[in-house]
Amino acid sequence: MKYPAHSRTIWKRAVVSGMALTAFMALSACMNGEDDDTPGGPEAEERAVAVAVLELAAESVDVESDYAGRVRGAREVEVRARVEGILEERLYREGQRVEQGDPLFRIDPEPFEIALRSARFERDDAAANLELANREWQRISRLFEQDAVSQRQRDEAEINRDLTRARLAMREAAVADAQRNLRYTEVAAPVTGITGMETVPEGSLVDRNALLTRVTQHDPVHVRFSLPENDAAVQRVARRAMDGAGEHEYSARIRLPDGSWYDEPGTVDFTDSTIDARTGSVQSRAVLPNADSILIPGQFVRVRLLLERLDDVYLIPPEAVGEGPDGPAVFLIDDDDKARQVSVELGPVREGRQLVLAGLDDGDRLVVDGQVALSDGASVRVREAD
Repeated sequence: MKYPAHSRTIWKRAVVSGMALTAFMALSACMNGEDDDTPGGPEAEERAVAVAVLELAAESVDVESDYAGRVRGAREVEVRARVEGILEERLYREGQRVEQGDPLFRIDPEPFEIALRSARFERDDAAANLELANREWQRISRLFEQDAVSQRQRDEAEINRDLTRARLAMREAAVADAQRNLRYTEVAAPVTGITGMETVPEGSLVDRNALLTRVTQHDPVHVRFSLPENDAAVQRVARRAMDGAGEHEYSARIRLPDGSWYDEPGTVDFTDSTIDARTGSVQSRAVLPNADSILIPGQFVRVRLLLERLDDVYLIPPEAVGEGPDGPAVFLIDDDDKARQVSVELGPVREGRQLVLAGLDDGDRLVVDGQVALSDGASVRVREAD
């Protein structure tokens, strides 16, 4: 069936109008936000970065550092012979603990006993001569008062008396020296401590000043250690040491070779005020009680030094710290769940946690997981960190 020409024209116009209406309706729907791709829709929520956060609270932290050290006796004294003679007997057991003044060796005393008797005889002779000289002086003095003797005779009697008195003083000094030498034939412990091995066997002829053994004081003990030149604590410690007044004293703990901690705390009582040019380090010394002799001289230990106590600081996971335009930085989450990058001032790592000295406040929500995909101002989906 054929339609008239004017009817076909009307039909074509109707089709075109319908297509235009459809396009208009689609455009209106887009403009009215009916499309699921608009911001704030489900796809926008999917683009928000999922992060784990940790709410911060300030702490007080002890700043500590570990150093290698070696134990030494508080006093390590060499025991030496003070007179020459035959070493007759050793009076101690090697490795034995002795008290100050305990006898350790005996040197043949007979030559010194003879010398002492001889000195005493000479002293007695000098004393008798002095008595005679005094009587002569008194007699000449009375005669001089009677003009029976000359001034010369009186002066000679006075000089003879004074010389005889001086000889007696010399003989008395010789007796004291002989007594001292005889006393030195018994070699005593100069300090309380543990004895070492004898260096000269019994029966040997020892010279004066010959080394016989060593005595090491075990209570207290010293632990000597070095602070490296590039350690930040060294500059502070060295400055306080130069000031004196005991301000360079620090608390110290000792870790034994088996990994356990020594029960008694110690004190760093000395820190050198200069840096050793050969080793680039500062020498320090800690003093610790050692009543049970747990610490052994020569033993290698670790020294944990309490340098200072910091208040109102934060300890955070080290992985939360990244690099910002001005140095170390972290991401915080604000009240609108937006990421904000802030710069922080770092301290040392303490027991696996990073110390932050500045840049954070109480109540801040710190991103501890998911920060790799963050940028400043990014939207986030927050979950609490484990």
